[in-house]
Amino acid sequence: MDYALSIFDDIGEPDSSAYNVMIRGLTYKQSPHEAIFLFKKMLETSVEPDEFTFPCVLKACSRLRALSEGEQVHAHILKCGFGSVEFVENTLIHMYANCGRVEVARRVFDGMSERGVVAWNSMFSGYMRSGCWEEVVKLFHRMRELGVGFDEVTMISVLTSCGRLADLELGEWINGYIEANGIKKSLALMTSLVDMYAKCGEVDTARRLFDLMDQRDVVAWSAMISGYCQANRCREALDLFNEMQKNNVDPNEVTMVSVLNACAVLGALETGKWVHFYIKKRNLKLTVTLGTALIDFYAKCGSVDSSIEIFIKMASKNVFTWTALIQGLASNGQGKRALEFFYLMRDKNIEPNDVTFIGALAACSHAGLVDEGRNLFVSMSKDFGIEPRIEHYGCMVDVLGRAGLIEEAYQFIKNMPIQPNAVVWRTLLASCKAHKNVRIGEESFRCMTILEPAHSGDYILLSNIYASVGRCEDALKVRRQMREERIKKTPGCSLIELDGVVHEFFSEDDGHAHLKEIYGGVEDMMKQIKSAGYVPNPTDARLDAEEDDKEASVSHHSEKLAIAFGLIRTPPGTTIRISKNLRVCTDCHNATKIISKVYNREIVVRDRNRFHHFKEGLCSCNDYW
Repeated sequence: MDYALSIFDDIGEPDSSAYNVMIRGLTYKQSPHEAIFLFKKMLETSVEPDEFTFPCVLKACSRLRALSEGEQVHAHILKCGFGSVEFVENTLIHMYANCGRVEVARRVFDGMSERGVVAWNSMFSGYMRSGCWEEVVKLFHRMRELGVGFDEVTMISVLTSCGRLADLELGEWINGYIEANGIKKSLALMTSLVDMYAKCGEVDTARRLFDLMDQRDVVAWSAMISGYCQANRCREALDLFNEMQKNNVDPNEVTMVSVLNACAVLGALETGKWVHFYIKKRNLKLTVTLGTALIDFYAKCGSVDSSIEIFIKMASKNVFTWTALIQGLASNGQGKRALEFFYLMRDKNIEPNDVTFIGALAACSHAGLVDEGRNLFVSMSKDFGIEPRIEHYGCMVDVLGRAGLIEEAYQFIKNMPIQPNAVVWRTLLASCKAHKNVRIGEESFRCMTILEPAHSGDYILLSNIYASVGRCEDALKVRRQMREERIKKTPGCSLIELDGVVHEFFSEDDGHAHLKEIYGGVEDMMKQIKSAGYVPNPTDARLDAEEDDKEASVSHHSEKLAIAFGLIRTPPGTTIRISKNLRVCTDCHNATKIISKVYNREIVVRDRNRFHHFKEGLCSCNDYW
């Protein structure tokens, strides 16, 4: 470009064609600032721009998101009489959309006397860039009504929007159109189809298409991995990621964010650490999205210090980054520390959003800060204009209930301006169990069953409330009712990652590859902790277990099997990390405390509600659950 500029400068009086060549060259060679300055010089030297000048200048404005300059160029276009030249109008649409003024782009589009497929695609692209997925679909329906032909670029835009809107019907129509018209499926089109089906929940269809692809780039692999994550099929996401590595395809940021999310769900700390190592090894920029995913991953694996370390290292942070850290600290039982970051966030003039307040209220709940919770709940709407959602009301019930203010929590629910859902009543029921409040526990259960059929956990909570106050007959009656109504307890499932492999255990598992070794380890573990004072709790046994089998039933709960396997397969002193799909029962909670002391191990258990950090016979939840 320097050599081209030197030749250009030697021309005595360059005409518009010479200026056009240079403006186009500067724009495409990543010098949009210089392109705009050259256009300004062109006007100052009274060289009349032609219709080929403006698209190049508009592209330069678009790349810089220079809206003010783009508007001035638009004024020049109208003055010069090129306002109805189609390719100029197409570039105007692109410029306004790229600068965030999609409504102005639409006015230009609607004002066009003739609209070719490029204009339609520019408009689709503008709506997509602004996240206006519904507008893309509406515009496509309009395009079809007018009988305008569309191309591959159109279909990719519409398929992407179908995925975001879960509009499977339109997505399948496009797939049918492609098949019926014998359109050759390019890599980009196939990837869009995979992405659409995956985001619409048709993951198996997406995988079939993915497997049929002759070639797959990183975008295709990322779309499929992301689809598995969104469908909560995280083990398959990690399996596919391993396959991607075997195919020597380098992951991009989207891949790594999806893999980190899968690792967070599974508690796969080692795999997630590998992703983090890969980021550092390749000197990849720790973007806001990637950094936030790492913070969330480490927090969900119970490694809070690593979350804070990532947070401190990040050059730029947004509200989602702060929220991920606050929620991570709260769920790991570090409520006061979470609130410190919440107030630091405010000091830095970063506005919290509704999800941030869920994290802050959860922090108050864990730290027992009732007044702080009340103040934050009021501050949401008063100071930030955020109307509380059902989740915020649920958090306040937890704040009050955990503190033993059961009557106040009950009245809080009764006075809610929106109808409480079953989750809110279930939160109160759990607090009633912790604080042995039978009257409100019964009422909570009754209100919950009006809203939706109670599941096994609700019956067990009510049964345990009765048992905790010595009403054993009522406790047995609830259990009998469960059997009569054929309400089955959701099978407990625990995950542990060892050497990068996630092992899955079910209660009383009989299908694991290392069954003999595991049950031998469990038997030895139970003997050791009984010597240290552990007494099995038969009320946590399987409902249909005979009296003689109840002790064996509780000793074979999924988390005990996973912990025993961890003790066998890891060196002494190694932290054992477990993820469980249900709440940790009282028996497993007490057993794990003693295991941590007897074996001198830190054990981190993430259950359906929160983290439990067991160390030296103590738990971070202070035995609340």
